[in-house]
Amino acid sequence: MLNNSPSIISADPAEAGPAEGFDDGPQDAPDTELRSIAVTAALHGERLDRALAVLVPEFSRSYLAQLVEAGAVRVAARAARKPSLKVKAGEGIEVELRPTPQSQAFQPEAIPLDVVYEDEHLLVLDKPAGLVVHPAPGNWSGTLLNALLARHPRSADLPRAGIVHRLDKDTSGLMVVARTRTAMDALVRLIAARDVRRQYVALAHRAWSGPAVRHVTGAVGRDPRNRLRMAVVDLLAQAGKPAATDVAWLADAAGGEGCWVRCTLHTGRTHQIRVHMASLGHPLVADALYGGAPAAGLARQALHAFRLAFVHPATGAAVDLRAPLPRDMREALVRWGIEPVLPAV
Repeated sequence: MLNNSPSIISADPAEAGPAEGFDDGPQDAPDTELRSIAVTAALHGERLDRALAVLVPEFSRSYLAQLVEAGAVRVAARAARKPSLKVKAGEGIEVELRPTPQSQAFQPEAIPLDVVYEDEHLLVLDKPAGLVVHPAPGNWSGTLLNALLARHPRSADLPRAGIVHRLDKDTSGLMVVARTRTAMDALVRLIAARDVRRQYVALAHRAWSGPAVRHVTGAVGRDPRNRLRMAVVDLLAQAGKPAATDVAWLADAAGGEGCWVRCTLHTGRTHQIRVHMASLGHPLVADALYGGAPAAGLARQALHAFRLAFVHPATGAAVDLRAPLPRDMREALVRWGIEPVLPAV
């Protein structure tokens, strides 16, 4: 395994990644990908960086050259640190790929976006289920970041193309994205101060039990038995972060097989709602990672970010947006005999 690939370290909160307290990632993927490829006859005698641009098309040539110079590339089992190295047909190349905040590392892709609000400072979009937010192993292309680079080429100058928080791949709903560095810094501060209000709706297994509104405060940390999972943890025994979610019961399925709830985040830990709902004995429908089985025709986790509210960082105006229920969740509610409407806030 190669271990010298570049990383970016910065005290700048926008460079460091989505703000603490507002992070629904990661994207359930390993941290790195070691890709093995062979030089084709058509690339014989070509520069290494140019050959890589053909063989690893998800990344820009300039970023691939950075990987070479950082020692993250081997040619014919030998470290290669010169982008100008000439490659030979049949040679094996190993490249260690890892996520980076450098927007210029990735390619623009014309992916349609459902933008519900936009001005020169920021935009808010309704992310569909199935769309990965940021490139990562297994999903280096076809992401929201790639779409933003195509929609606004100047977003390449921003870390992560202006993305300041994430939704899991199979979660749908509202996200805010910065269009300028000033707006990005301001949104990061709002998020860190918990001055952005988010509400979700979810379908979960089993008829609701307990009070109609439950304040869940279990700390969230990495599950020691499965690195892809998070869990409610005892902070005296292992690492984790305090987390708080208000869960309000809205309705039960006519047959008692599940419930419809509204979740309000007071923190934003990784997989927070999914973990807290599972801890209550109500895993989300189709959330296999946390014990939820497909039901009511849903094949993806039944979680939708329907409301996003904050003070506009440039104008001071109140922004309070709602995203309608996606078709798959509307149909699931009808199957369970629940009226398919958004709740009051």
